[in-house]
Amino acid sequence: MNQYRTEHFKLNRVLVKSLYLPARPSPAGSLVGVGDVISQQLIERRGLNQHNVRRTAKMMSIGFCFVGPVIGSWYKVLDRLVVGATTSAAVRKMLVDQLCFAPCFLGAFLYISGALNGLTPEQNAAKLKRDYADALISNYYLWPPVQMANFYFIPLQHRLAVVQIVAVAWNSYLTWKANKM
Repeated sequence: MNQYRTEHFKLNRVLVKSLYLPARPSPAGSLVGVGDVISQQLIERRGLNQHNVRRTAKMMSIGFCFVGPVIGSWYKVLDRLVVGATTSAAVRKMLVDQLCFAPCFLGAFLYISGALNGLTPEQNAAKLKRDYADALISNYYLWPPVQMANFYFIPLQHRLAVVQIVAVAWNSYLTWKANKM
């Protein structure tokens, strides 16, 4: 019986590690939600009476269903694309991340936000045309140095957590940008 249990747990571990989504919920949804609360309260100065709870819930759903799974999977892919822990490898990872992944991810995030806010495809396209370049430039001010440190000093299994800590500030900006009509 013990051998069966041991084999069962080994198989379970292999299956859980091979799944696309993490076995436990990513904190990304909560952190995007915190970013939205900060955005509404500190940037937009809405006050608690005017806080849009539905908006926060929408932003959290994007975090849980899109941000966490996509970024967590991206780091695994990136680690296979660019192997190594040298300074050169960290620079290459940061460049691939910022030049290939970040523009696509940012566009998808803004588009999904617009769709959840009820924008028509035409309105969403116009909003992306208006806001995307500014958001991407802001991305380039923040993320390259963060990612350099992340790729050079932080082991793969902790990278998403580091990004999510910094992302509280970024999410505050991004949710403001995504919900600015």
